Amino acid sequence: MRLARSTTLPELFDAVGDTPVVRLRNLTAAHEAELVVKLEGANPGGSLKDRPASHIIRHAERTGALRPGGTIIESSSGNFGIALAMFGASRGYRVIAVVDPKLTATNRALLRAFGAEIIVVDEQDDSGSYHKTRIFLANQLHRQIAGSFRPDQCFNPLNSEAHLRSTAAELLDQAGPELAAVVCTVSTGGHLGGIARSVKQRAPHVRVIGVDVDGSTVFGGRPHAYLTPGVGLSWTPVNLDDLSLVDEVYKVTDEDAYRACRTLARTEGILAGVSTGAALTVALAAAMRTPAGRRVAVLASDRGERYLNTAFDDEWLRANTLTTECTAAGLRARAGRLTPYSTDPAADCGNYLPQLAEQLDSPTARQPRANAEVGR
Repeated sequence: MRLARSTTLPELFDAVGDTPVVRLRNLTAAHEAELVVKLEGANPGGSLKDRPASHIIRHAERTGALRPGGTIIESSSGNFGIALAMFGASRGYRVIAVVDPKLTATNRALLRAFGAEIIVVDEQDDSGSYHKTRIFLANQLHRQIAGSFRPDQCFNPLNSEAHLRSTAAELLDQAGPELAAVVCTVSTGGHLGGIARSVKQRAPHVRVIGVDVDGSTVFGGRPHAYLTPGVGLSWTPVNLDDLSLVDEVYKVTDEDAYRACRTLARTEGILAGVSTGAALTVALAAAMRTPAGRRVAVLASDRGERYLNTAFDDEWLRANTLTTECTAAGLRARAGRLTPYSTDPAADCGNYLPQLAEQLDSPTARQPRANAEVGR
């Protein structure tokens, strides 16, 4: 018996990307566009944040910003922190996650499972959120800890470059010439910014639709508390530096987001997170208004197991005054009533804070932007 010749197998970093796209069967009608979903939960860490995390770490290793035995410090209460913790364990790095009191028990357990250290910030910033105070503390720790590295996802243009190079390229090839629109949520601006730039370069006829949650002020508006995780910020992020690349912007409610992610599980068998529900509501609205023979694509940003104690728990929903109803008819009715927050985002949606990175002592702000490789 002859043994097979030995081959070099990929490592964990090499498993990121090439996630599948599937079409949905039960949410759209025959006269409407086909709705397709890119399953980013198929990445090894379970979310689309694996892409910028791996891209930024590899870049830091190449440039010497991150050396063997170093420390990764990041402000994140969600998927990006989990991705960094996973890759840090693989590469032998110490990982410190600066989080806030909204960190879920599941995400805390995941961070600890990979060996990350957790620091909780309990001071709100001037917007009532914790983003700025988390970032400022992470930057302080970076200055204090020798050999540390800050991925700095909110201000690092490599965040959007990762999606320009991989996510967008894959999606355009997979969805084919029938693609009419791509729908993306926004937080740090990475995947919306990168995908929008790639789409307008390669397929300018395809509409790019941005989705935020009501209460966030990424695209302006009045701030207030919201429950939807993984979406929203109190300013327009630099990774979304050209709003003219975005054709429309929608704001959805917590009710929309939670109802839609539950409906996706019950009607299509896809267990995804709450931000996916926000995007799905808007994507369904777009598909209902687009004729048959075309496609509307949406990203399922992560796996739904991280939300079993919240979005998929009826008691939790009732305690937070959210509905437990999750039917296709109900979702279609809500999607059909959606109207754009803006059809000209470049004209009326900019909420940029040019001095914020410097005020928060961002390490990226201290580096020439030419160090990034966006668009090359």
